[in-house]
Amino acid sequence: MRDLILLVIIGWCFLQAFRRPWIGIMCWTWLSIMNPHQLSWTLRDQPFAAAIAGSTLLGLMLTKDRRDFSLNRENITLMLLMGWFCITLPFSMIWEPSFDLFKRVMKIDFMVLVTLVLLNSKRHLMLFVWVNVLSIGFFGVKGGLFTVLTGGSYKVWGPENTYVEGNNEIALAITMVIPLMRFLQLQMQAKWAKGVMTFCMVMMAAAALGSHSRGALLAIASMALVLWWRGKNKVMGAVGMVVIGGALLSFMPAEWWDRMHTIKSYDQDESAMGRINAWWMAWNLAKSNFFGGGFYIWTAQIFALYGPDPNDVHAAHSIYFMVLGEQGFIGLILFLTLFCFAWGSASHLRTQGRWQPETQWLSDLGSMLQVGFVGYAVGGAFLSLTYWDLPYNMLIMAVVGRRWLARKAWLREPEEPLIVWPQFMRGWIKNKRLKAEAP
Repeated sequence: MRDLILLVIIGWCFLQAFRRPWIGIMCWTWLSIMNPHQLSWTLRDQPFAAAIAGSTLLGLMLTKDRRDFSLNRENITLMLLMGWFCITLPFSMIWEPSFDLFKRVMKIDFMVLVTLVLLNSKRHLMLFVWVNVLSIGFFGVKGGLFTVLTGGSYKVWGPENTYVEGNNEIALAITMVIPLMRFLQLQMQAKWAKGVMTFCMVMMAAAALGSHSRGALLAIASMALVLWWRGKNKVMGAVGMVVIGGALLSFMPAEWWDRMHTIKSYDQDESAMGRINAWWMAWNLAKSNFFGGGFYIWTAQIFALYGPDPNDVHAAHSIYFMVLGEQGFIGLILFLTLFCFAWGSASHLRTQGRWQPETQWLSDLGSMLQVGFVGYAVGGAFLSLTYWDLPYNMLIMAVVGRRWLARKAWLREPEEPLIVWPQFMRGWIKNKRLKAEAP
């Protein structure tokens, strides 16, 4: 029955994508983030994402819906990063697995560009946020309930055969989605809906703690600090965070506390020292190879050449050193630039969206996206989620929201301007507005 329902939903999205390709984008996002077919009995190996991507691309060419092919700093930087991947690929130290990973990463990045073309309305953006939240929220709420019922004695894991299969990876994904849930809660009117969302956010935090991930703990702490700093009532905010945090931590067993205490004594922890060894390996490789080592370098063969301890082979466990080792210093610069631009667009939404009631939702979105980016920056320093969809989807939200805000500022001249235009520009803008509103 589960497989049949899944087939019906995907089949409907496949057909709709020809006429409304933005529906294909929503389905692609759902399949890529949640991987619902991995929860089925017989459909796990079916290429549903490829089928939806194909119908969406065909719909992109046939649709009469609005499409936005404009260039902005984010999509230009992403295209430069994709171009750099193509340049570094021939220099891969281990070719075949690097090429396989290259194809996967390029598919994800290409669909990010397609999404930026197809999403252009508030309706699209809100649905896109909901799809991302529900895709991870399913595992987060379920994992939170599991943590509470078992007293945190067992680790929370992600879905098999996905980017977030590991406990560390699913913890970071859950952490990044919590601010998006808060954004949706701010848009709700019904008290019961807000209450349900509060419960879900608490369960998400419990699941992140239940993963026993030290990186997730640091990410949650950093996000909580940002939320407290930006809050209007800092005293009540601090009290609320202490109460909720204390209640959640009270469920965690002694082994959880022992693992978290290793953050202070990292030099005595084998896992932490293995990560540091991998970071030094990436640094040494990037210094010796301008183009990096390719998408597949975390092997004994490469560690024997560049690792301080050649026998201690670990994955990067860091978005920064992962890019550095695989794509060199140029790749790292482009990667950091991309998300710095996304942070800037979120900041623009946060500051400019507050001027009008009709754009306050964008201010909320920008603020929560920045909180999510803080979680990604801190938690990602200890986890390998460099190429996964969710951070790039948050970038899409910032870009689409900024374009929507720019169109509003262009077509209307609010009493308190969204953008403080020079005096000589105001008459020209007014003329553009009148022409746009003319029949």
